[in-house]
Amino acid sequence: MSNIVEVRDLRVDAETDSGRKLEIIRGVNFDIAEGEIVALIGESGSGKTTIALSLMGYARPGCRIVSGHVSLAGDEITSLPERKRSMKRGTIVSYVPQSAAASFNPAHRIMDQVIEVTKIHRLMCEAEARKKAVDLFRALALPDPESIGERYPHQVSGGQLQRLSAAMALIGDPRLVVFDEPTTALDVTTQIEVLRAFKSVMKRNGIAGVYVSHDLAVVAQIADRIVVLKNGEIQEIGSTQDILQRPQHPYTRELLDAFEPTVRAAPNIAEAERPAPLLQVESLVAGYGVAKSGGPAMVAVDNVSLEMSRGQNLGIIGESGCGKSTLARVMAGILPATSGRVLFEGRELQRDLRHRSHDELRELQIVFQFADTALNPAKSIADILARPLTFYHGMDARKREARIDELLDMVHLPRTLRYRRPGELSGGQKQRINLARALAAEPKLILCDEITSALDTVVAAAIIDLLKELQRELSLSYLFISHDLSTVRAICDEVVVMYGGRKIEQLSPDMMGSEASHPYSRLLFSSVPKLETGWLDSLDQDPELVRQFAQH
Repeated sequence: MSNIVEVRDLRVDAETDSGRKLEIIRGVNFDIAEGEIVALIGESGSGKTTIALSLMGYARPGCRIVSGHVSLAGDEITSLPERKRSMKRGTIVSYVPQSAAASFNPAHRIMDQVIEVTKIHRLMCEAEARKKAVDLFRALALPDPESIGERYPHQVSGGQLQRLSAAMALIGDPRLVVFDEPTTALDVTTQIEVLRAFKSVMKRNGIAGVYVSHDLAVVAQIADRIVVLKNGEIQEIGSTQDILQRPQHPYTRELLDAFEPTVRAAPNIAEAERPAPLLQVESLVAGYGVAKSGGPAMVAVDNVSLEMSRGQNLGIIGESGCGKSTLARVMAGILPATSGRVLFEGRELQRDLRHRSHDELRELQIVFQFADTALNPAKSIADILARPLTFYHGMDARKREARIDELLDMVHLPRTLRYRRPGELSGGQKQRINLARALAAEPKLILCDEITSALDTVVAAAIIDLLKELQRELSLSYLFISHDLSTVRAICDEVVVMYGGRKIEQLSPDMMGSEASHPYSRLLFSSVPKLETGWLDSLDQDPELVRQFAQH
């Protein structure tokens, strides 16, 4: 079988703001055969996306392909004039991004954007392109394939938009598709639908693929071979089966070990010994907009009640849009509830954080999903950590300086980072600063809203270990919101399952997926990819359950 891609001694440099040159890809070599899907895996900064983009003859701003050869369908893509390279994009090679929402223009209908490449390259008439797009929508298992193209991007779900992005990439009949972490932001049930659709279309049409991911379980379902990367260098290449079952390199074994965090042992506490509740939520209703009745126009949290004790960790799981993050925002007072109560150590909290006492604000902190948007890019790390020390504790400059060092020590970051700004830190470092800022308040409870979802497996596992260590040292409690069920199992004592804004059930982690749990919970737990090849093909879910709980 001939190769569609041949990469030889690829080297890519980046230039820092100060003008310093960094070699970020070092002598990479690999091939991709016609119809083969090869996964590039590794932690953030390993060079996965940089290598994938080089197959299109593209380097991100600040980066430059300095040497080596990238052959695409027999042409040296890096040495072609830009006009000829652009003619290959969309016809020979195409790209599916991590965030489909960012790649669609909200002002134009979906169909017009999907068929745009056929107009640019003059591949077919518009009527033929529209018919082909509908066929792709059907092949990608999209609902209402005849009419979904007439909607605007905001009128479809995230999972549907990701499949529509794939349709856009496939409509020009490319021989190679680059998938850049296309399911990272999706919840587990949606991820399964999208993976099935991608795999089906690729195999049916004999299209080769590059699948960039840090999720080994996802890679196990779609890739024929795996390239393991670290610091811009290949550590190991092998068949998916060999990499998963017989890893040779220590770093590959580290990635595999990080995939399944150690499950937290459930405390054996008799009901009579259970401490008084730290947090109680009673019949909470919240949403967005105002209806004529005075309630929310869109209800996101519908009559939810729960409680947790001090020292306990409570997980909240469910699909995107089920109300998890809205519930956290209501508890924190960021979004005032329409009705219901939030009690902290028996005291009812004001619905709006502006009316809460100084101590109530201090004792209940929240850490957000995206550290990039939660940290002020114009401030140094020292300034970011100094603010809560001044606000909550009134510390003078000398005490603040000493405490900032202590906080950086607590989250295992070098003290020299105090002089940097957020943009100079990695994703994992930024999330540790986010956590250090919450710890500066000396809270009793931290609401963790999807804080590991944007991190690679190794970094996420390190954050979970850090949370456990801090809990032991500081007697903290965590309310952990996530769609990563293995992470929830690793840190939580009990788990609340939400669907459609409602609490479906509350159960212990060892009951997750058992017959004792709710049918929706069983569907959710069964959708978590396993670290074994062929799992997706053999997955046998009750079609009635899938239809009953499908979110379109």
